[in-house]
Amino acid sequence: MEMNMVNSTLTSSEKFAVENEVNNFNKTLNASGRTPSQQLGKDDFLKLLITQLSNQDPTSPMEDTQFISQMAQFSSLEQMTNMNESFNKLAAMINSSQATNTLGKTVEVDVGDSNMQGVVEATSFGENPQVMINGMYYDLNKIKAVYN
Repeated sequence: MEMNMVNSTLTSSEKFAVENEVNNFNKTLNASGRTPSQQLGKDDFLKLLITQLSNQDPTSPMEDTQFISQMAQFSSLEQMTNMNESFNKLAAMINSSQATNTLGKTVEVDVGDSNMQGVVEATSFGENPQVMINGMYYDLNKIKAVYN
Protein backbone atom coordinates (compact mmCIF):
# COMPACT_ATOMS: atom_id res chain seq x y z
CA MET A 1 0.00 0.00 0.00
CA GLU A 2 1.42 3.36 -1.04
CA MET A 3 1.05 6.36 1.28
CA ASN A 4 0.64 9.83 -0.13
CA MET A 5 2.42 12.49 1.89
CA VAL A 6 0.82 15.88 2.25
CA ASN A 7 3.13 18.89 2.03
CA SER A 8 2.30 21.02 5.08
CA THR A 9 4.86 23.78 4.60
CA LEU A 10 3.79 27.12 3.22
CA THR A 11 5.57 28.94 0.46
CA SER A 12 6.68 32.50 1.13
CA SER A 13 3.78 33.91 -0.92
CA GLU A 14 1.32 31.73 1.02
CA LYS A 15 2.85 32.88 4.34
CA PHE A 16 2.49 36.50 3.19
CA ALA A 17 -1.16 35.91 2.23
CA VAL A 18 -1.92 34.30 5.61
CA GLU A 19 -0.23 37.15 7.52
CA ASN A 20 -2.20 39.67 5.46
CA GLU A 21 -5.48 37.93 6.29
CA VAL A 22 -4.62 37.77 10.01
CA ASN A 23 -3.60 41.45 10.10
CA ASN A 24 -6.75 42.53 8.25
CA PHE A 25 -8.89 40.47 10.62
CA ASN A 26 -7.14 41.97 13.66
CA LYS A 27 -7.74 45.48 12.30
CA THR A 28 -11.46 44.78 12.04
CA LEU A 29 -11.47 43.65 15.68
CA ASN A 30 -9.73 46.83 16.83
CA ALA A 31 -11.95 49.03 14.64
CA SER A 32 -15.08 47.57 16.22
CA GLY A 33 -14.32 49.06 19.60
CA ARG A 34 -12.03 46.40 21.06
CA THR A 35 -8.94 48.08 22.42
CA PRO A 36 -6.15 45.94 23.80
CA SER A 37 -5.03 46.83 27.30
CA GLN A 38 -1.80 46.16 29.13
CA GLN A 39 -3.45 46.46 32.55
CA LEU A 40 -5.91 44.29 34.42
CA GLY A 41 -8.96 46.09 35.74
CA LYS A 42 -11.71 45.19 38.15
CA ASP A 43 -13.78 43.53 35.39
CA ASP A 44 -10.84 41.27 34.52
CA PHE A 45 -10.41 40.39 38.20
CA LEU A 46 -14.09 39.45 38.49
CA LYS A 47 -13.93 37.31 35.34
CA LEU A 48 -10.91 35.46 36.74
CA LEU A 49 -12.64 34.91 40.08
CA ILE A 50 -15.85 33.64 38.45
CA THR A 51 -13.86 31.31 36.19
CA GLN A 52 -11.91 30.02 39.18
CA LEU A 53 -15.09 29.39 41.18
CA SER A 54 -16.93 27.71 38.31
CA ASN A 55 -13.99 25.42 37.47
CA GLN A 56 -12.97 24.40 40.96
CA ASP A 57 -12.90 20.77 42.02
CA PRO A 58 -16.17 20.02 43.90
CA THR A 59 -14.35 17.56 46.18
CA SER A 60 -11.84 20.24 47.15
CA PRO A 61 -13.55 23.67 47.08
CA MET A 62 -11.73 26.94 47.61
CA GLU A 63 -11.01 27.65 51.26
CA ASP A 64 -13.00 30.44 52.94
CA THR A 65 -9.86 32.38 53.82
CA GLN A 66 -8.63 32.27 50.24
CA PHE A 67 -12.03 33.43 48.94
CA ILE A 68 -12.20 36.26 51.51
CA SER A 69 -8.66 37.31 50.61
CA GLN A 70 -9.56 37.52 46.92
CA MET A 71 -12.72 39.50 47.67
CA ALA A 72 -10.68 41.92 49.79
CA GLN A 73 -8.25 42.34 46.90
CA PHE A 74 -11.17 43.05 44.57
CA SER A 75 -12.58 45.61 47.00
CA SER A 76 -9.18 47.33 47.23
CA LEU A 77 -8.87 47.37 43.44
CA GLU A 78 -12.32 48.92 43.08
CA GLN A 79 -11.53 51.63 45.65
CA MET A 80 -8.23 52.45 43.94
CA THR A 81 -10.05 52.72 40.61
CA ASN A 82 -12.60 55.09 42.18
CA MET A 83 -9.83 57.17 43.77
CA ASN A 84 -8.03 57.39 40.42
CA GLU A 85 -11.20 58.69 38.76
CA SER A 86 -11.65 61.25 41.54
CA PHE A 87 -8.03 62.42 41.23
CA ASN A 88 -8.50 62.86 37.47
CA LYS A 89 -11.61 64.99 38.09
CA LEU A 90 -9.76 67.03 40.72
CA ALA A 91 -6.80 67.59 38.38
CA ALA A 92 -9.19 68.77 35.63
CA MET A 93 -10.84 71.21 38.06
CA ILE A 94 -7.46 72.58 39.17
CA ASN A 95 -6.30 73.01 35.57
CA SER A 96 -9.57 74.75 34.66
CA SER A 97 -9.14 77.05 37.67
CA GLN A 98 -5.59 77.89 36.58
CA ALA A 99 -6.86 78.74 33.10
CA THR A 100 -9.60 80.96 34.56
CA ASN A 101 -7.03 82.82 36.69
CA THR A 102 -5.25 83.96 33.51
CA LEU A 103 -8.35 85.79 32.16
CA GLY A 104 -7.54 89.40 31.31
CA LYS A 105 -3.82 88.93 31.99
CA THR A 106 -0.97 89.19 29.51
CA VAL A 107 0.68 85.84 28.95
CA GLU A 108 3.67 84.57 27.01
CA VAL A 109 2.87 81.45 24.97
CA ASP A 110 5.26 78.96 23.35
CA VAL A 111 4.21 78.67 19.70
CA GLY A 112 6.90 76.26 18.53
CA ASP A 113 10.03 78.04 17.38
CA SER A 114 9.19 81.33 19.12
CA ASN A 115 7.14 82.90 21.91
CA MET A 116 4.12 85.17 21.55
CA GLN A 117 2.52 87.60 24.00
CA GLY A 118 -1.15 88.48 24.25
CA VAL A 119 -4.07 89.05 26.59
CA VAL A 120 -6.20 86.02 27.53
CA GLU A 121 -9.72 86.71 26.22
CA ALA A 122 -11.43 83.40 27.10
CA THR A 123 -10.77 79.94 28.54
CA SER A 124 -12.13 76.45 28.05
CA PHE A 125 -12.62 73.83 30.77
CA GLY A 126 -11.99 70.10 31.06
CA GLU A 127 -8.97 67.82 31.26
CA ASN A 128 -6.95 69.96 28.85
CA PRO A 129 -8.12 73.55 29.26
CA GLN A 130 -7.15 76.13 26.68
CA VAL A 131 -6.80 79.91 26.66
CA MET A 132 -7.87 82.20 23.81
CA ILE A 133 -5.35 84.83 22.76
CA ASN A 134 -6.00 87.04 19.71
CA GLY A 135 -8.85 84.73 18.63
CA MET A 136 -6.73 81.53 18.76
CA TYR A 137 -6.89 78.80 21.41
CA TYR A 138 -3.66 77.51 22.99
CA ASP A 139 -3.17 74.70 25.50
CA LEU A 140 -2.69 75.89 29.07
CA ASN A 141 0.64 74.06 29.27
CA LYS A 142 1.99 76.26 26.43
CA ILE A 143 1.94 79.31 28.73
CA LYS A 144 5.50 80.20 29.75
CA ALA A 145 4.81 83.38 31.76
CA VAL A 146 1.86 85.38 33.16
CA TYR A 147 2.06 89.17 33.62
CA ASN A 148 -0.24 91.60 35.47
